[in-house]
Amino acid sequence: MKKRPHILIFQADQLAAQALGLYGGFAKTPNLDSLARGGVVFENAYCNYPLCAPSRSSMLTGQLATSIGAFDNAAPLPADLPTFAHYLRRADYRTCLSGKMHFIGPDQLHGFEERLTTDIYPADFAWLPDWESGNQAFAPIRNTIERGGVCAWNMQLAYDEDVTFQAIRKIYEFARNPSQSFCLMVSLTHPHHPFLTTPAYWEHYDHAAIPEPRVGRLPDEALDPHSRRCRRVIGLSESDVSTEDARAASHAYYSSISYVDDKIAAVLAALETTGMAEDTAIFVISDHGEMQGERGLWAKDCFFERAMRIPLLVNLPGLSGGRRISNNVSLIDLLPTLLDLAEIDSEELSEPPVGQSLMGLLSDTAGAWPDRVLAEYTAEAAEAPMVMIRQGAYKYIHSESDPPLLYDLSTDPDELQNLAKDPEQEVRCRDFAREVAARWDLAALDSTIRLSQRRRALVCNAMAPGDGDNWDYEPQPDYSKLYVRAASGSELQDRRVRVQAKGYELPGASEGGG
Repeated sequence: MKKRPHILIFQADQLAAQALGLYGGFAKTPNLDSLARGGVVFENAYCNYPLCAPSRSSMLTGQLATSIGAFDNAAPLPADLPTFAHYLRRADYRTCLSGKMHFIGPDQLHGFEERLTTDIYPADFAWLPDWESGNQAFAPIRNTIERGGVCAWNMQLAYDEDVTFQAIRKIYEFARNPSQSFCLMVSLTHPHHPFLTTPAYWEHYDHAAIPEPRVGRLPDEALDPHSRRCRRVIGLSESDVSTEDARAASHAYYSSISYVDDKIAAVLAALETTGMAEDTAIFVISDHGEMQGERGLWAKDCFFERAMRIPLLVNLPGLSGGRRISNNVSLIDLLPTLLDLAEIDSEELSEPPVGQSLMGLLSDTAGAWPDRVLAEYTAEAAEAPMVMIRQGAYKYIHSESDPPLLYDLSTDPDELQNLAKDPEQEVRCRDFAREVAARWDLAALDSTIRLSQRRRALVCNAMAPGDGDNWDYEPQPDYSKLYVRAASGSELQDRRVRVQAKGYELPGASEGGG
């Protein structure tokens, strides 16, 4: 294996592992299936926060979200926090981002040397929850569920087409200097709601065959308090969406996953054509899952498996494929894994990451793996900080405002039997509670979050009048040397951008072209 491989990371948005065929789901993803056959599939991979921006901030830094102030979708990632992009860039990698990362605040790069597209969501404090009033910053998504289906074009399609095009162009640019290692992150907004897709992808599926949720809408008395709050946030407290609306939304969701599959294949085709695929480590991840009607819930914002479990596919040069790993892993394991690949010594880190490198599991040399996942939630529908620990087959959920939840996923994969009051689980619950108390000062964290919400609300309101500051990232492409310009001449200009195709001679190479 090459000492310093190129790194290509694909991230989908709101893609539940359980939706994919390679995890036993319904979505058709032949390209991901092929990638999995040549690589390694992690069967129990989790996000560390079931919401977009905090999940990505945690992943990038290798730290838990609340420890870095990533409390919700309107919380800035501090510019002085190193990300894996900083570490790789310091190690002479070209670091590049194409697509969504949901950075909040004036720093819109966070270690990426280049950013090829704008973001799809706002970079300011507009999406700020308010625990004091219970207000949320956006309308309930029930409307998007009830309007799922087919369209010719929409904002999400425009965005992901641009993300893919820019990523492919960048791969060809990287190919002009293949000895320079790069890390390219390609982050798509599909299959995130609104649940819309084009006719071509809709026709991938038989509408009548779209599966219904494994667990339908539960009665209110069977719900934990947080689930009831989640229903209120998405607008489903009083009644569920109709069976047909839910089927149409799911149909579009699966179709959007097939669209993501094709976009990933297009980028991989460029990598293969340039001859760099053999020297590239490939990762496929999501930021969190999608409840997709399970229990009468949609979107994420909770610790149930459908919201928490993500796909994790890894394909490394020189590593045998076709393997599946059942250990519990999470997104905070990505940073130490990438640093291992780049041979960056742990002594060069500003602080130890919370996660662990996956290289031992990938090479079957891990020894004792902790088999633990830590997760947090402090945004909409919460009344106080919520935390989760999965250890082995057990999942424990704790909040000072709600009764504890304990599930044995080996016997209860649908999380219908709360064992927290079972006398036989008293010792286990007590041990989990002790670990929570040792890891988190929840009372202090609650005060910190409420103060942060008040501060950001004041800043947001103050910035609304007048011109204001625009933190949204706006790429400034330089076309001066990309196409034919009068000063250079067409032949000379073309030779500057030619890239050799794998298996073919580059015309004019002997004359100094290419």
